[in-house]
Amino acid sequence: MATTPPKAKEFTFAWEGRDRSGKTVRGEMRAVGETVVNASLRRQGIMVTKVQKRRLRRGRKITDKDITLFTRQLSTMLRAGVPLLQSFDIVAKGSNNASVTKLFTEIRNDVETGSSLSQAFRKYPLYFDALYCNLVGAGEQAGILDDLLDRLASYKEKMLAIRGKIKSALFYPAAVILVAVIVVTVIMLFVVPAFKEVFENFGAGLPAPTQMVITMSDYFVENWHILFGSIGAAIYFLTQSLKRSPALQIAFDRMMLKLPVLGEILRKATIARWLRTLSTMFAAGVPLVEALDSVGGASGNYVYLTATKKIQQEVATGTSLTISMQNADVFPNMVLQMCAIGEESGALDSMLAKAAEIYEREVDEAVDGLSSLLEPMIMVILGVVIGGLVIAMYLPIFKLGAVV
Repeated sequence: MATTPPKAKEFTFAWEGRDRSGKTVRGEMRAVGETVVNASLRRQGIMVTKVQKRRLRRGRKITDKDITLFTRQLSTMLRAGVPLLQSFDIVAKGSNNASVTKLFTEIRNDVETGSSLSQAFRKYPLYFDALYCNLVGAGEQAGILDDLLDRLASYKEKMLAIRGKIKSALFYPAAVILVAVIVVTVIMLFVVPAFKEVFENFGAGLPAPTQMVITMSDYFVENWHILFGSIGAAIYFLTQSLKRSPALQIAFDRMMLKLPVLGEILRKATIARWLRTLSTMFAAGVPLVEALDSVGGASGNYVYLTATKKIQQEVATGTSLTISMQNADVFPNMVLQMCAIGEESGALDSMLAKAAEIYEREVDEAVDGLSSLLEPMIMVILGVVIGGLVIAMYLPIFKLGAVV
């Protein structure tokens, strides 16, 4: 049985030379070696003066923000009439992240060798999910790739904005709590033991709060490595269990949605993502049943993923989208009413987009309210904890002053 020989590894070469008119030209080319670069350029009528293998820098991790920026740039250049391959060259060279440059160069090479853009994207599922590839494929088939990329860029920008809002709301309290943990750890490990040595020379009994803090400090000094190790192991075990157990993930996501204040924000953000994704897919001409494949995963919550699968099954058997969503029992009445109006008027994508905008606005307002609520609460809690420790350690000194 014949086997296909492995493809030779290609490298990026920077070259310099003169064209037929004597003008100095420069560029880059991917090839297996300098000989191939020289031969290819000679066929183009270029007299090569220098060829140098380009060293790849160690790039940062490719983030969703990088992919969103690429989508917006590619959409803008295609709308301006720039050819697809040249657009990839511009985006790749314009990035200061070597990992991004490498990724887009490889995709460009796949497209140049005959792959469609959606096929090239599907080779990198870590960066381009099914929704992204489906929309790009729909744009290629309909001849409106620039329009679909524009919709896709707007969609990803809105998703980034929602996630950014929630992260910014949680960052401040998380940072303050982390600092508080560090301060309490330092007090327990170093400050309290120093006070303990001083108090042992008093020759008098210690107040109950002081004795309690000293006992806690003694336990902390002896077992701090066990405590922090247990916490780290518990976090690792929980994250791994959530990844491997759908049932546990569903229970965790359901619990998160029931949290006071934060749960309502997460619910609104999930509904906004769900509506925005379905609106984008449906507006791109993707059939409803097929669009629901990507919608559930894009919601970012297993409760809504499970509900979306149920909705998809009912829609596939002829049930209307509104009734299917109502049966899932995870959407508020306002969303159901707007969906019903959209189905009746034939403007489902528009009504879903408007509902998404409403919920995105509500998320913004709720996050601002949460930030205002958390700041004084955290300060009060920190004041009680750290202030209580300090007062407990100074009580014997006050008592000694009274005796004297």
